[in-house]
Amino acid sequence: MAYKVSKDPRTDIRERTYVPNLLRGLGITAKHFFRNLFGTRDTNTQVVDRTGTSLMTTVAYPEEKPIYPEGYRGLHRLVPREDGKPRCVACYMCATICPAQCIYIEAGEYDEAGGDAEDRVIEKYPTQFVIDELRCIVCGLCVDACPKDAIRMDTYTHTPPEYTRQNFVYDIPKLLKGAPVSHPSDPWNKREGSEQPHHVHKEAHTRIGEGLVELKLPHGDHGHGDHGHGKALPAGAHGGGHQAVVTQQGPIQVTKFIK
Repeated sequence: MAYKVSKDPRTDIRERTYVPNLLRGLGITAKHFFRNLFGTRDTNTQVVDRTGTSLMTTVAYPEEKPIYPEGYRGLHRLVPREDGKPRCVACYMCATICPAQCIYIEAGEYDEAGGDAEDRVIEKYPTQFVIDELRCIVCGLCVDACPKDAIRMDTYTHTPPEYTRQNFVYDIPKLLKGAPVSHPSDPWNKREGSEQPHHVHKEAHTRIGEGLVELKLPHGDHGHGDHGHGKALPAGAHGGGHQAVVTQQGPIQVTKFIK
């Protein structure tokens, strides 16, 4: 029953003993208790979408398992090739970038006279690939650093409990799982062997003097009676050490990007 609170709580015995507020709090607790105890409970894994009289949002694991989001980083796995071997080429990039230093790799070399096209193209493969899941901080840098898409964290499972620390050290038989993956850029899909190709390989870097283009200067800014054209001379052409000299005669050599 509602009552009027006095302006001075020190003069009201009910306010001094906190009995009304205590009973009110117990009533709210008892209402939620009996509603959750006898009410219908929705087992939807999306807790925010649950309906029903019961307000319990606790997930009863393992009978109820929440759905992991798309960006969830789960356990590591080595991605297999179509022949069942790991795509890893033992480049040590994942072990180098790992801030927890939980990846250990030992490399071996394929036989050049092997019958498989993959073995003839790829030089190295991992004889040992070990991940200590106890030291892993689940940062995902190993996945970003891998140039061959050989390691992923898309298993959507977390590390299961174990009885010994050694069981948390995952080796190749434990890591190699999932569907095989193949990309058009894989070297064994582009050539048959590891010998040097016949064509000249052109890297994407800067070359100087691969073309000529006219340099048009603003009107009235020719200088020295020239015709508004310039030419870039190589470094040290006028005894200036390593500094390039630009004159106002003829076309200018420009930078060309070769891809």
